[in-house]
Amino acid sequence: GEQLAAFRTQDGQAHVVDAYCPHLGANLAAGGRVVGNCIECPFHGWQFQGEDGKCTSIPYAEKVPDFAKVRTWPCCEVNGMLLLWYHCEGTSPTWAVPEQPEIATEEWVFRGQTEHFVDAHIQEIPENAADTAHLAFLHGPAILSGSDLRHTKSKLWDFMKHIWKAEWRPEPEPNRHCSQMLVQHSATVFGKHFSLLDLTVSARQVGPGLVFLIFKHAFLGHGVILQTVTPLEPLLQNVVHKIYYQKNVPAIIPKFILRAECIQFERDITIWNNKQYLPKPLLVREDASIQKHRRWYAQFYSKKSARHPVQKEGLDW
Repeated sequence: GEQLAAFRTQDGQAHVVDAYCPHLGANLAAGGRVVGNCIECPFHGWQFQGEDGKCTSIPYAEKVPDFAKVRTWPCCEVNGMLLLWYHCEGTSPTWAVPEQPEIATEEWVFRGQTEHFVDAHIQEIPENAADTAHLAFLHGPAILSGSDLRHTKSKLWDFMKHIWKAEWRPEPEPNRHCSQMLVQHSATVFGKHFSLLDLTVSARQVGPGLVFLIFKHAFLGHGVILQTVTPLEPLLQNVVHKIYYQKNVPAIIPKFILRAECIQFERDITIWNNKQYLPKPLLVREDASIQKHRRWYAQFYSKKSARHPVQKEGLDW
């Protein structure tokens, strides 16, 4: 629900500030411009410093009030993304996003991205990592059968199956904000193991909305998909997947991997877009990792965090 303005100053530094000018509420991101190390309001020309948000110039005023400033947001540039720290109580950053060395050295290069909007509670998306039971049922049918769940169980594509082995675990201190999922993928065609599709995926979740999916294939090379989950509204998430891959591997390979990942992800979206978030789900013993994941994810909430609306009994208008 926040409106923000991101800009790069002439010294090359990126900054993020509240979008609305404190003077009369004009949007700094709509028609504003960078002047030196400031962003200039398009309405009256007030200029605000990127590093601390202080107003440095008002074209028609003799003096700039000391209290004239716009709110700034802690941000950093890493892995080709501008990331900002959000905490509902204004707490300063307590951890940093790691850099993927191969992206920094350009050993791995950008090969494409997908973007989806998901109508779900933000916790549903990362919780999938701990829900290993759904892998065989939802993601077992061949990607050739597509993402429409009405057709994925079609006998036409029954000759091919995806086989998944996955394990999820939280990381210990000092990386309590991280978790790991190790996935072994293989496939069968007419019941026989098809080794070309053997793939190892290491998924590292960093904080509530960033995942590093590291792909390792015996002879098709290595790469990473960066998944970001950005909440736009209480039950609306923007999910982006960016793939970086070894530059000496033909681009068709990472594009195929991204396409396959997209088909599987869209199967999940059909579930998420139509399901209900249950604070107290009915779980069996084999679902233990889901409860473990919820305890781990709870660290990203605080007393002032927006809460999922509780269904009330009756019709109180």
